[in-house]
Amino acid sequence: MRAALPTNPTRLVYLGTPDIAVPPLVELNKAGFEVVMVVTGEDKRRGRGSSTSHSPVKEKALEFGLPVTHELSDLFDIEFDLGVVVAFGQIIPKNYLEQMPMLNLHFSLLPRWRGAAPVERSILAGDSTTGVSLMVVEEELDTGGVCASEEVEIGDQTGDQLRQNLVEVGSRMLVGALQEGLKVPVPQTGTPTYAHKISSKDLHLEWNQPIEELMNKIRLGGAWTTFRGARFKIWSASAASSLPEPAGTIIGDQVSGVNGSLQLIEVQAENRGRQSFDSWRSGARLTSEDRFV
Repeated sequence: MRAALPTNPTRLVYLGTPDIAVPPLVELNKAGFEVVMVVTGEDKRRGRGSSTSHSPVKEKALEFGLPVTHELSDLFDIEFDLGVVVAFGQIIPKNYLEQMPMLNLHFSLLPRWRGAAPVERSILAGDSTTGVSLMVVEEELDTGGVCASEEVEIGDQTGDQLRQNLVEVGSRMLVGALQEGLKVPVPQTGTPTYAHKISSKDLHLEWNQPIEELMNKIRLGGAWTTFRGARFKIWSASAASSLPEPAGTIIGDQVSGVNGSLQLIEVQAENRGRQSFDSWRSGARLTSEDRFV
């Protein structure tokens, strides 16, 4: 059993941690909802020193003068109508959900891309659309009924652009859903897919893959290949016509692929800063034997 959702919640607790969870908190505060407590991740040590820094959500909450805690158990000591969860980063135990109604703002159209990296997985998969869902928090991962959702076109957006777009849409949708009165959750339908965390392997540019898949990795950010035995990142590129050379061959400002080529724009050699491909190439002294692998 889970706690019943209120129709018109006004007293909220907010559970979130990273940058992506800041805009919804800002919009709830701006709309006049009473946020009686913010629960966020622990302060973390940055660099080699002993000082720690707050999570982005904690920074914003303190700016607003809101009570902040790192302990879920503190929720048992306060009264509130609804918990709003956005990229909290922790599993909420069953005994909490039985007593505290909670909604999660999730950045996909459920049940597609349940899990930790829905934005990234939608781009890597070449999806044409994604969206945001306001979902009841259940014990199982991202399985709850959906109170509101909105579709978003992906197009050629980068990972950062799509993430910002989804956060803006989701923040507005969240506030609207709470102000208008929560609708009865609709069970998810369709085949679930799971958005596992992105690994370095996911971003490896394998030149025998279609150009479309390589571009998806580059748009996500951090895509890499190997040049002269060292890791080499490609931050920006565009698709171009095929070249009559083996995949990975560098010709001018292009790299050949299996069904086209990539025109490179911004790159980063190992232990170097980001720079235009032309600037890198002028200092690399390329030979006919050089290629990306």
